[in-house]
Amino acid sequence: MSPFLYAIEWKTEVTTLPVMQTSRFLLFRRLIILVLAGLLIYYHTFTLCDLYLGTGISAHTTFEYAQSVLRVVITLSLLLVVFGNRWALWGMWVGITGLIATHYWAHFGNLPVDFTLGRHPLSYLKGFIFPTIITLAFHTSSQVGDANPDA
Repeated sequence: MSPFLYAIEWKTEVTTLPVMQTSRFLLFRRLIILVLAGLLIYYHTFTLCDLYLGTGISAHTTFEYAQSVLRVVITLSLLLVVFGNRWALWGMWVGITGLIATHYWAHFGNLPVDFTLGRHPLSYLKGFIFPTIITLAFHTSSQVGDANPDA
């Protein structure tokens, strides 16, 4: 075997394993984004449908309208995040932060909503868990993808 062909085969063997590991790592990160974003999209869409299409009172409050707008922002931005739009992370964070702020508004403003009964004020911060994981997975997957264009 010529030294040139040997060098090509050696390079292929050396670079194949890290590329495969990187692509698996990238696939795992994107799967995390897809699953968590999918859960949040489903939850917020279901909540909106239940509010406006379900049986209940026909007159909605300002609180419900504000939460509805924020849920639409969260859902649309998460759809864009799933498709790889980096700037949509900002929309996701604005929407989630606004939704958590409305929960505090209901909790401390004594609004007539059931979800505040018996809840500790810090419990609303659980809403930041999924967006944090999505953001971390998005940034590490985009860095891996940028570092290795073949992946």
